[in-house]
Amino acid sequence: MVAPAVLARRNSSSTASTGTVARSANPKSSTTFGSQRATYNGSGLHTAGIIHVLGAGLAGSEAAWQLSRAGLGCILHEMRPVRQTQAHRTAGFAELVCSNSLKSDSPNTASWLLKHELRRLGSLAMQAAETARVPGGHALTVDRAVFAATITAALEGAPGVEIRREEVLQIPEDGIVLVATGPLTSGALASAIARFTGSERLYFYDSISPIVDAASIDRSKVFAASRYGKSIDGGDDYLNCPLNREQYEAFVDAVLAAESAAPHIEDDAEIHAGRVPFFEACLPIEELARRGRETLRFGPMKPVGLVEPGSGRRAHAIVQLRQETQRADSYNLVGFQNHMTFPAQKRVLRLIPGLENAAFLRYGQMHRNTYINAPALLTPALQLISDPRVFFAGQISGVEGYVESIATGLMAGRFAAALALGEPLRPLPRATALGSLTHYLTHADAKHYQPANIAFDLLPALEEELKRKLRHDRPGRHAEVCRRAQAAMDEYLGESLGDPLAKSTGEAHAAPR
Repeated sequence: MVAPAVLARRNSSSTASTGTVARSANPKSSTTFGSQRATYNGSGLHTAGIIHVLGAGLAGSEAAWQLSRAGLGCILHEMRPVRQTQAHRTAGFAELVCSNSLKSDSPNTASWLLKHELRRLGSLAMQAAETARVPGGHALTVDRAVFAATITAALEGAPGVEIRREEVLQIPEDGIVLVATGPLTSGALASAIARFTGSERLYFYDSISPIVDAASIDRSKVFAASRYGKSIDGGDDYLNCPLNREQYEAFVDAVLAAESAAPHIEDDAEIHAGRVPFFEACLPIEELARRGRETLRFGPMKPVGLVEPGSGRRAHAIVQLRQETQRADSYNLVGFQNHMTFPAQKRVLRLIPGLENAAFLRYGQMHRNTYINAPALLTPALQLISDPRVFFAGQISGVEGYVESIATGLMAGRFAAALALGEPLRPLPRATALGSLTHYLTHADAKHYQPANIAFDLLPALEEELKRKLRHDRPGRHAEVCRRAQAAMDEYLGESLGDPLAKSTGEAHAAPR
């Protein structure tokens, strides 16, 4: 057990910041006494040290929600709109800047398992996703504006959550600190984190897909369908733009000849020097095209599982458009993240059948993702080894993906709550998706560390005899891994009956609809 006294071991109570716009979301829910904060959880008062949550993205928002559920106050720092990033467009919490998809929600997939566990643990983001859902085949896709607004409203009304719109320039020296500033952490704070952890920053480049106005799509040249007919709601959730061989070859030529945009950050000269470290699961279409003329056709333009209705024809390649909003007034080009100049994008993407007159609401962009070397720096409870009062969560901790960021935010929030309450920090079982994701973060090879999405490869392997028995039954293998994960979660929750986060805290902690 960690004594709460660890929270007060630093003398300074100041946090270097700029542009402060302070606001208490629910001022009657918390009272500050010096460096101590008394918070009401509906049944009594908890007195604990100040808890700072840096960043109100997916991870930080989830962490703040979990702290509020535990009856603890926290200060949620968010620099937007005082200072915007290269990719964000609003001041809303948990703004989705790349895709609007939270990946597959089909049972017995790794992504579904992670979301299932988050739902069981009372995730705010999962509640908001249900409110903001739009059709997306077998994926959980959301209206990003509704999603962010739902989470922002929930945290503005959450007991004990004090919101400060400010840029934090260094790790606060007082209380518990949960760093969830995301891949676009400001330069000053990123440098401070590097000094604080005694390590150099790591980074890779990520990209954003374009969005088109639905009214500008030529519906006579596209067809509605979900790949292999898979859809959560049983509908034809995507618009599909079919290309024949000649059209595909012309498109590849245009992509390869397109001019690249200048990087958003001045010192990112690597992008033009051929030393760009991309995240392999989110490669720009130009990089895919450079790897071979057929690469796009086996990637975002793959035609498999899609047949044109009526004619029964199978296209040589297909570009899928996914609904962006609940009003269906805009669509994004699935997997078409890129870093071409805006004029080049307009010219090249209009070669796609159905998009000849497309009006682009957002062009593709490229941005730099910063993360720490988690295996060398973090404990299994996502604490800094060198300073256990500091936690890391979200993409800056070294995960990749929306749901993975939510997951580490939820876990770090629970761990921070346990530390504040003087309770044991209990990592989730290794057999669960949450436990395996954390295990990867803290046990991967530190010398060759790369961010990761949740995948069955991260979960414990089945016994050799069972793998041989199911060697021709991949769905059966995945179902068994999921069954074991759920059993491990059942046992974990059964042992957590005294945990304030293990039981519902009532309507006060239901996301507003």
